[in-house]
Parts: sequence; C-alpha cells; structure tokens
Amino acid sequence: MIGFDAIKGELKGLENSEKVITFRRVFKPSENERLKFFGVPVPTLRKIIKKYSKIPLTELQKLLEDEYHECNIIALLFLIYMFNKEKSEEIKKLYFNFYCDNIKYINTWDLVDLSAPYIVGNYLIDKNRDILYKFAKEADIWKQRIAIVSTYCFIKQNDLVDTIEISKILLNTKDDLIQKAVGWMLREAGKKDFDAEYNFLLLNDNYKNMPRTMLRYAIEKFPESLRLNFLKGNI
Repeated sequence: MIGFDAIKGELKGLENSEKVITFRRVFKPSENERLKFFGVPVPTLRKIIKKYSKIPLTELQKLLEDEYHECNIIALLFLIYMFNKEKSEEIKKLYFNFYCDNIKYINTWDLVDLSAPYIVGNYLIDKNRDILYKFAKEADIWKQRIAIVSTYCFIKQNDLVDTIEISKILLNTKDDLIQKAVGWMLREAGKKDFDAEYNFLLLNDNYKNMPRTMLRYAIEKFPESLRLNFLKGNI
C-alpha cells in the first residue's frame, strides 16, 4: 500500500519552479511566507491518486502535516476519493472525524474549498448539522469557511436553509476570505432559488449591512440593472 515517502518522492520528481511562481500569486503575502510548493497542479495530483486505491490514515496524517502544499492537497484528495468509494457508514464517520480533528492543517482557502463540501457536506447530508453552526461561531476563520462552504453540498440538493442561516451568523465578518465565501455560497443559493437569496438580502437590510465584498460576490449574477441598484442601496 502506498505511503507518505512514495507520494512525496513522486511530487518532488514533478517539481516545476515556473508554476511555483504562479501558485504564489493566489495567496496572501502572509500565507506565502509559510507555504512551500513543488509546482504540481491539481489535475496532476488527481492522476496520482487514481493510480492507487487507498492510503492509511497514518500516512495521510503525514501528508496533511507536511510543509509542502501539494502534500496537503493530495492528502485531502485521497480522503475524498476514499470517502466516496466507502460503503460503510462507520468508516465514513471515521474519515469525517479525521477531517474535523485535523482542521488546523486545513488552513488555506483552497484546501477548504476543495474538501469541505465533499467530506463535511457529504457526510452531513442526511445528519444533524449542528457542528456547522458551532464552527461558524468560533473565531477560527478556517472553521468558519468550512461551515459555509460545506453547505455547497446541500445547495446542490436544493436545500438552502443552512446556507442562509450560517450566512446570518457570518454577516458582519471582517475577514475577506469569509466575506468572499459567504457571498459565493449566497450566489450559488440564488442560482437554485433567486427569491430565497433576494429575500435574505432585503431582510433587515442585510445587503446594506454586510461587507461590500460579500455583497459583490452575492449579486454577481444578478441582472445588471438590479445589481447596480443593490450596490447603490436603492432596493
């Protein structure tokens, strides 16, 4: 069975210094200071995963804790792959708990976005979702982002309740990564039910009270005249 050393060695062999420069452009300077890259794109990482059927959680733990970002990404992609293939609810719960226990390593926007809907969201699709509200109320921005982005899974099932309710909790966030995530999920909810998003924006003047970045993301797909009226506060 494949392990940490083999995976990291394979990634090292694919190192691309030009792509490293490109990757760094999508992260904040403070993040770039702590992140290391091999320069291996996600499609290539997915191809590596398809060569193997499974990896022990002990080895995933090493990949998730590693200093190289691609090791972190491939750990989560492996976890998603294993979760989707698994039929046992007991094992799915094990994978879900593994994810939640390791949130401190899921600490960039891309790590959250590529994993939260497919592990947390998928696991909770038919279960109590209180943990998302708990995460949303914590000071940890990665838990907050996981809370809202996980609802993308529910949105796809035309279930918008948690997206709306968690957006209320995060409405006044000062962190731009959370503002963008909430706006993004509201936009996706609006694609399923325009009235649900529209009514949320008007409720208690939410659209006037939320950060401008969140609003811009939320109304990005609105008809242009309506979008401009929201931006001008004329609704």
